[in-house]
Amino acid sequence: MNKLLIKVDIDTYRGTRDGLKPLCDIFEKYSMPALFLFSFGPDNTGKALTRIFQKGFIKKCLRSNVAGNYGVKTLLYGTLLPAPIIYKECRKHMLEVKKRGFPCGIHSWNHFDWQTKLLKRTYAWTRTEFEKSFAAYESVFGESARCCGAAGWQVSPDSLKVQDEHFMNFASDARGYKPFYPIIEERRFKTLQIPSTLPTLDEILGIESPDSALDSYLRAIDSQKNGISVMTCHAELEGMAYAGWLDKFLHSAKSMGVEFDSFENVAQNLVEKGADIPNCEIKMSPFKGRSGLLAVQQ
Repeated sequence: MNKLLIKVDIDTYRGTRDGLKPLCDIFEKYSMPALFLFSFGPDNTGKALTRIFQKGFIKKCLRSNVAGNYGVKTLLYGTLLPAPIIYKECRKHMLEVKKRGFPCGIHSWNHFDWQTKLLKRTYAWTRTEFEKSFAAYESVFGESARCCGAAGWQVSPDSLKVQDEHFMNFASDARGYKPFYPIIEERRFKTLQIPSTLPTLDEILGIESPDSALDSYLRAIDSQKNGISVMTCHAELEGMAYAGWLDKFLHSAKSMGVEFDSFENVAQNLVEKGADIPNCEIKMSPFKGRSGLLAVQQ
């Protein structure tokens, strides 16, 4: 039986405030144990407009209706409007996700900085960024984070080293095809990677209609050779403008016999059963539907 795992990347203040409850309602309806990965620090989404000259950035924004889906106010945070500190403003919204039984983890401290600066920064900077989100997670949830997923699918040898040092049970930082242990610059790291195997909705929108996209997802899940498909949702899309689409998608997937599982179960079963988990290189590579380079399993 094919399995589907879903993680929710939460990038913005608005997504945290308004997108979490609809997602929880939908996931509860279908008993989907989705993983919620939070951004904790300043919402500097407005600064993303500095990427305007990056190849493919404008095309992606127009295709996925960034202004409409994220809101004009969000696109001014960190520039014309002060950047709200997400975990201070949205603590109750984050706690509600945990209280409703969904697993939680770290996405970023400062999403914009991690996505645009990681590959240019030192180990000390990387560790500090991670530890700020680690401390914020503990402040909100009263326990240590045990999993993470990198903002913008951006990784470096330093970021993987920091994950290992904090004894993460697993991470979901890359785009790929099956769980693996990552290698960068001939160094093998010990934190299990469970990569996103499916495209994100904003990578498809504008190329396919929502109904066509739904069919494409179902075909991709059905054809997954190792039986595990991993989908990344965004609170700002599937939790808001496309909540109805997500409901229809999960209904269709369940109807065709797809099993909804959690990252924790998959990671634990792979390790405890001594599964043959491959070591695979990660390369920062161009990726269809996105601007810039992403961490891609080789």
